[in-house]
Formats: sequence, C-alpha cells, structure tokens
Amino acid sequence: MSTSQLPKRIKRIRLGLLSPDEVRRMSVQRILTPDTFDEDGTPIPSGLMDNALGTIDPSQRCATCNNTLGQCPGHFGHIELQRPVIHVGFNKVIYKILQVICRNCSRIMIEPEKIIEYADMLKETKKIQGVIDLTLVDSIWKEAKRNRDALINPKDVSEGGCFHCDAFQHKIRLEKPTSYHEEYVTADDQKVSDRLTALDIQNRLKAIPADHALLLGIDVESAKPEYMVIEVLAVPPVAVRPSITLDSGIRSEDDLTHKLVDIIRINQRLQDNRESGAPQLIVEDLWELLQYHITTFFDNETSGIPPARHRSGRALRTLSQRLKGKEGRFRSNLSGKRVDFSARTVISPDPLLSINEVGVPREIAEILTVPERVTEWNIEEMKELVMRGPKGHPGVNYIIRDDGRRVDLRFVRDPSVISDSLRPGFTIERHLRDGDVVLFNRQPSLHRMSIMAHEVRVMPGKTFRLNLCVCRPYNADFDGDEMNLHVPQSEESRAEARILMLVSEQISTPRYGGPIIGAIQDFITGAYLLTQNKTKLPKQIATELVTAAGVDYLPEPDASDMEGNPMWSGKSLFSTLIPDGLNYVMRNRLCTTPDVCTVNTCPHEGFVQIKDGVLRKGVIDKTGFGAEVANSVLHRILKEFGSAATRRFLDGVTKMLSAYITRYGFSMGLDDVDVSGAGRDDIRAMLDGKKDEVNKLISQYRDGSMQRSPGQTLEETLEMHVQNVLSAARNEAADIAAEHIGLENEAVIMAKTGARGNMMNLGQMSANVGQQSVRGDRIKRGYQERTLPHFKQGDLSAPAKGFVDASFRSGLTPTEFFFHACGGREGLVDTAVRTSSSGYMQRRLVNAMQDLSAQYDETVRNAANEIVQFTYGDDNIDPAKSDNGKAVNLDVIMNRVLEAEDEIEE
Repeated sequence: MSTSQLPKRIKRIRLGLLSPDEVRRMSVQRILTPDTFDEDGTPIPSGLMDNALGTIDPSQRCATCNNTLGQCPGHFGHIELQRPVIHVGFNKVIYKILQVICRNCSRIMIEPEKIIEYADMLKETKKIQGVIDLTLVDSIWKEAKRNRDALINPKDVSEGGCFHCDAFQHKIRLEKPTSYHEEYVTADDQKVSDRLTALDIQNRLKAIPADHALLLGIDVESAKPEYMVIEVLAVPPVAVRPSITLDSGIRSEDDLTHKLVDIIRINQRLQDNRESGAPQLIVEDLWELLQYHITTFFDNETSGIPPARHRSGRALRTLSQRLKGKEGRFRSNLSGKRVDFSARTVISPDPLLSINEVGVPREIAEILTVPERVTEWNIEEMKELVMRGPKGHPGVNYIIRDDGRRVDLRFVRDPSVISDSLRPGFTIERHLRDGDVVLFNRQPSLHRMSIMAHEVRVMPGKTFRLNLCVCRPYNADFDGDEMNLHVPQSEESRAEARILMLVSEQISTPRYGGPIIGAIQDFITGAYLLTQNKTKLPKQIATELVTAAGVDYLPEPDASDMEGNPMWSGKSLFSTLIPDGLNYVMRNRLCTTPDVCTVNTCPHEGFVQIKDGVLRKGVIDKTGFGAEVANSVLHRILKEFGSAATRRFLDGVTKMLSAYITRYGFSMGLDDVDVSGAGRDDIRAMLDGKKDEVNKLISQYRDGSMQRSPGQTLEETLEMHVQNVLSAARNEAADIAAEHIGLENEAVIMAKTGARGNMMNLGQMSANVGQQSVRGDRIKRGYQERTLPHFKQGDLSAPAKGFVDASFRSGLTPTEFFFHACGGREGLVDTAVRTSSSGYMQRRLVNAMQDLSAQYDETVRNAANEIVQFTYGDDNIDPAKSDNGKAVNLDVIMNRVLEAEDEIEE
C-alpha cells in the first residue's frame, strides 16, 4: 500500500450549521411538487421521490450517480421556503441570544472596551486549545443578561440605554415552542406585547458582528447565528424514507414523506396567497402553519403543540423520534442490532453437563453454521461432511468456492459431484457439532459474566441445556427464561472466546474476588447428607457414585457393617474429587458454639478439615463449595490449583451428588412445617407475653410516662419500641419451632446448610408470620385514625397495625391476609421501580466508562489517550484474580507453613 493510500488520522471533528447556500449546493434537485409517483409507478420529476434523490428499486439506477440500489448512497434535495421559519432544535439558543443582544443594533450588551478584551482572550484560548473557552463564555452571557435586564423599562431614562446605540430594551418572552414576543410599557403605562416573526429574529441574528458572536460562543467560520432560522429546507434522500408496496398493491409512503408533502403544500399556498395580495392575516396564518409542519418534521414530540398524526390517529415518527430513545437509530441500529448466526430459546437444567458445556437442540445445530477452510490435511473429512448434506448431522449447508461463488446444498441433487470438486481454498459452512465454542448470553446483561463461552453438546429436545452451577452468573432460573446463543465466525474470535470467555475462566468474579459459580440447592443438601459421619455406603452404591462422578478408582473402604462387609464413608467418596495436596481448615454453618469449639472438639461437625486432599472432619455445606461464598474449599481449589482443576472438581461433585440425592430421596411436604401441640402452646404463650409488652408500651405512651428517645417524637419512640418487641417475637417463635421440629427435618436441613431459605422462612411457615411493614413502619394508612374498619379508632395494638399472629401453615385471618398483601404489594412495586432506575443509572455509567482501557504500560487511558489512572486500580491487581479482594492471603500462607513444620516434626 502506498503512503497516499494510508488512512488519515482524524484530529478533530468540527460541528457547524449549514448555510442556505450550502444546502442548495448539497442538493441535486429543487423539490417543487408534493406528488410522489404517477399512475405507472414512475417517480414524478421535481417530486419527493425524484430519481435524482437516489433509488429504492433494484431494477433502476440513480439519475445522479448512475449507481444501483446497493451502491447509491442517496442524495439530498431542497425546498425554497417562502418565508423563513425557526429551527425548533435551536429554540433555547435563539432565546438566550435575544436576551443578551440589543434589540436595535444586535450588539452584545457589554461595554466596548470589555468586548475587545474578552474577544482577545477567547481568540487566544481558541488558538492554543483549538476550542472556545466555554467557562469564560458562560460568565460573559451572565454579565450581558444583567446589563440588558437593567435597561428594560428603567426608572431613570436620562442616563441612556444600550452601550452602543443608546436604545432601551424590551423584555423577550418565549411561548413554546417557537412564538417570541417583545413586551414593554408605553409612556402612558400601557403594557404592549408585539409578536416577533421569524424574519425579525433572522434580521437581528444577521446583524450580530463577528467579534460579538465569538463572545456568545459562536464560531462564525462554521456556524453563523442566522443559520438557526431556516430559509431552505434540506429534503432527505429517498433511501432515508423509502416507500413500500402493501400486499393489496397500494403504495404506502414513509412518515417523513407525509410530513414533507404537508410542508410543500403549505409553502405553495403561502406563495400563491402572497402573490395574489391576500390579507396579511391569512398570510400570517399560513406562515404559522408552515412553522408547525417544519417543527413537527424535526420533532413530533415538541411540547406546546399537538403532534402530527396519520388518519388512523397514530403519531408520525419524524427525525427526532428516529434518532432518540431505545428504538432509535443509535441504540437500536448502531450500539446494538440484530445479528445472524444466533439462536434463542427456553433454557432447562441438566446436572450431567460440564459447567463448560451448553446443550444445543439438534434442530438449531443444523441451522447455525461454522465456516471451515478446506486444506490438504482436512479435505477427506470435509468431503465426508459434504456427502451428508444439510440433512445429515453433522453436515454442510453451504460451500463457498475460491472464486467467491456460493453453493446451497439444499438444492443439490447429487452431493457426490460437489464433494469430488472440493479442493483447498474452498470454505464449507458446516453444522454446529460437539466441541464447537459458542457464546451464551442472558438478558439483562448486567456484568461481564452475563455472556460467557461454552462448548456445544448437540442434544435432542427443543431447549438449551445448562449446568445448574452456572445459573448464578447469568441470574438464570428455569421458570421460562430464554437465552441467546451466538456462533463466532472466525478462528480469531473462536480462540478469544475459548481462552478469555470460557465459563471455567469466569469462576472468580471481579466484584469480590471469590467464586460466583458453585454448588446450589440440591447439590448442597446432597453434600450435607453424603459427608455426615453417619453416612456409610456399601460397595454397589459407592461404585455407582464414583462412576457417576467420572472417577476411575474406588478408594479403600474405611468401615464395615455388622456382617463384616466393607463400607465406604461419604467423606472418602467426596475426597476422590478433591485435588491431592489441598490442606485447609474452615468453619461451616452447623457449629452453634464457635467460640467454644475447636476442630477436634466440635460435636456438630462444624469444622471442615482437609488434609492432603482428604476430607478428615466436618460436613460440606454452602460455606464449603456454594456459589458466591468466598474462602470456601472451592475458592481454595481455584486459587491453588487453577480453573481447570476447579472445573473438574465441580463437574465431578455435581454428578456424584445428583446420583446420591436421587438414590437417597429428599422431599419436603406440609408435615415438615408442622409443630407439635406442645410447641404450639409454647409459641402462643410467648406471643401473648409479647402482646402484653406492647400493650404496656401503649399505656405508657398514653399516660405520658414514656421516656422520649433523643431526636424522636413520642409517637416515633413508641413505634420503635413496639417494632423491637414484635421483631423479637417473630425470631423467638422461629427458634421455638426449630427446636420442636428437629434437625433431621428436610426443611431444617435446607435452611441450616444454606441450600435454600433460612430459619426465618421456616418460622413464618410453622410458627408466626410476624409484623408487616410498609416503608419501614407498621401499617398506618387506611381509614380515618385506623387501618381498617374492623378496628376501633386510635387502636395502636399489634393486630390493628399489621402484626400477623398466625403462621402460613395455620392460615391467616382476612385482616391478616390484607396486611400481608400490603407488605407484598410494596415489595413488588419497589422492585419494578428500582429495576428501571438502576438500569438507567448503569447505562449512563457504562456509556461514560466504555472507552477506558488498560494499556501495556499499565496505565488506564480513555479514547483521547489521556491518563485516567497511572496504575490499573491503583494497585495493578485484577479483582477477579485477587483472594477475596486481597492481593495475598496471609492466613492461608501461615497455615501452610505451620502445617509443613508440623509434618517435619512428626
């Protein structure tokens, strides 16, 4: 490539306003008639669909550039307006300018000496920085407005008016959207309001000297103030507003074309009326109508005027509506767009898949294709694929020859002819097959792990299959969620996806430097049941479990039954999946006396001890290998053995635990939340005692003996004390219920191990639902001085203010049900409102930060190559690679050193 062909680097982009002459020069045709096509369907010359503006018909060529539909970029036309109109987009700027310039001489309302001084300063900064100093411009605006406001109807007229022409000023009023009025008081104290036409405003803007325009922040080289008033309207090319032919054969025009038709018609009527000497009132009405049509052409949501509509009543989508918002050009067609080589369907779970895999329905795999170059090394394999055609799997849908021609195998009768003609240099587009790398995404995409790379496993069925451990980063569940799959189309993109985006590389999240991918729900329950001391399994079951996990050996038995048959503990089977050499001690969720217990004395198996890859003590629960748990066994495997070992551990463990819990049988029914009669009596007695406490507090409040808390009213003090008592009541009720239900109960196991829910949920089901709140307070809104008509006025007791005495098991009374619905409604509304506002905040933040990148010199820079941080994160540590936020975990290192010393002593 020669030097002259090298792309030039853009230094800066300067935005400006088009002058009437530039619009005429840019235009290839003056548009005179509002008609589009004649009866034969031919574009009418000088009409809105004139062939000179480009072509939308594949069989025709553009009359201007002689190119076909694909190559013609489209060309502008123009309409000569009979009267100037104000551009609604510059309305605020025009209004600001009129408020700081003289109504007579159009000079800025600042002393002449200061004007010279300010102009020199602005020219100097523009020369050095290339742009005008907007901070200085802002202070000039404020000063000029103060000076002009002082000269509106002054009390003393002897001192003179404008610094340049002695004229006194009038107040400028803007009536939305484009009506300007000048208001002043006559000598006999009469208030007068004169309408300023677009022509008056244009004349004032034209008269602003160049130096004065510079003080207003306007660079007259690229944008003169008078260009904000339109004399000549640019007509967009046909490609921007194509017409379509409906099934009925009727031609339907674009909204912009409809609007331009209105503009041309009104413009023509305005010309006819002016030439025929029509009364001024009629001419002004038509002028106003022309202003309306041009305003709605630019923005059909302008406040202060009704939107232009179709006959059907639908508002027209004009220029502004096409650009802005979620459905506009930028967000819908440029920032994000619909793409090829993608699929979308419902997701369903499959615990037998690897975390790196995604199950793809065969139907989808036969439509999505991967381009593969034919070489002398793979030509035989490629020929075999071609012979299968588009109907065999894996087969081939298309062949791209070395001359660029494309062959669709669906329409080839004898694939052997094509197969024999295959040679190096051809590209075949083959079906997705096992092992291909694809990108998988769930919306809303809120963080990096919302899109990850998976390896394909082609499966029967209609849904994408997903390992349950990978649900957390996607925030996916299986209640009808849909996900998107994208197939990378080049070797580079496939390599990047496999190296940088593979699920096993995203186990640690940058949010807190711990595993976001890990065991959930049944896996945690299964681990608890399997790793208890009492779990002993015969050879058949032990063999099943290790085989399911992909382990190719059975460890030595570590117990025997009463008949002397060998038995395997759940701990030893679980240990087959832990990497050799792992040493770690941690506390799980089961220990109720952590201050007293040690690793050797805990009666609840509350300490997990792993020595040289063998689970010696403790039960594995959520803290051991759960998702979003830092400093777990899973986290240590990730930090010490890497992502590949962690993936193997997770894959094996999920398969083993699925097999075990399926064989064990684990289900929860209504009986699991039943409390015995003695338990119910204990809960009732405790709740009655708490209600008595609340009644005592209400009595103290009413007789004035209650001590007011600092910074609170007496009523707020009462509410605080009552809430404390009632929240304690719910917690105590849950504890009593848990005692009576027992630790072997399925619901308690799930809550204690962290598999699902917590003890408060169980307490609400079995003992007491508790206080319902709206906006953090007890329920107080409703009828006058009471929440519902079922209570007396002024009743402050617990039941009257939303305390639900019953449990979900026993059933709520109608009033309790109503209060519970109040709290639930607040949660739903709050979630819906929060989602949209947090989504918008995230969008703003992402847009502000999207051009930041870490460079090879370790600095973080923006798109202009300016340094934002000298070292990434100020410490040069990738949070995802950190150890729960720390660069180095000293506790783990110390434990390892101490263990090594103990081994040497032994």
